[in-house]
Amino acid sequence: MELINNINKTLRDDLASEIKVGSRLSIAAACFSIYAFQELKSELQGIDELRFIFTSPTFTTEKAKKEKREFYIPRLNRERMQLNAEDGGHRKFIMVQMPEKTDEKSEAYKAGYKNICEIGKERIRRAGAKIKEENPLGTMDLDVGFRVLKCDTTNMKNVYYHPDEYNSTLFDMLEDNIKEDRTPEDLLFQVMLDLGVLLSSKIEQTEIAGKKVFTVADNFLIACFDANVTEETITAIAKQKPYYFVMRDSSLANDSVAANFDQIFATYSPDTVRKVL
Repeated sequence: MELINNINKTLRDDLASEIKVGSRLSIAAACFSIYAFQELKSELQGIDELRFIFTSPTFTTEKAKKEKREFYIPRLNRERMQLNAEDGGHRKFIMVQMPEKTDEKSEAYKAGYKNICEIGKERIRRAGAKIKEENPLGTMDLDVGFRVLKCDTTNMKNVYYHPDEYNSTLFDMLEDNIKEDRTPEDLLFQVMLDLGVLLSSKIEQTEIAGKKVFTVADNFLIACFDANVTEETITAIAKQKPYYFVMRDSSLANDSVAANFDQIFATYSPDTVRKVL
């Protein structure tokens, strides 16, 4: 067994010489360095299998000179947008990032980026702008937009209480089952998840009789979460014949609209699945 001390010979040099196309590589270590991946990127792209086994950390005396290095994040998002620009493709990608706070002494924090997510969003914006700048004519129809979603609690109020907790004010609070701080967009994405609609689906926002209406995936889903929705809005939506229509329980303007709701859809779009939050 050869001892590599990372002074006279580095592990990077050893792996670069040993890794061949079709190799199967197993690494056992206490941590994984994205910088190390970048150093071996060309070699690792040709292997058939990579296994990483996390072990307990072992602390040793470091004799090698420490150098300040930039933290590298693979620019797969830019690469996919670049390929789309070159061949007119529609490749999509998903990035998952914990909102880790940036160091208050870092340049990123001073520039206004309070966490890693904010840095990631800015990088995507700049990558898209750069691609369009380099080829303005060929990228006129290139979509470089993106959506940012984050995990949160349900949009619905908690309706489970111990009998001792019930009082008259509690019933008033439950007249509306949606939390007060939730936006129509929050409700829309909850509905999309519930119905199995892709979060990357095309979303269009229009106004019908003064009410905000969302159309998702070319009329597969139409949703309206505004208050005081009238028969005019309901009729216009029914005439579009969506597969799903979703609204809030408290959205209808009055009892008359509520009474005619099903009849309107029975007349114009009987096959539409109607759901109420």
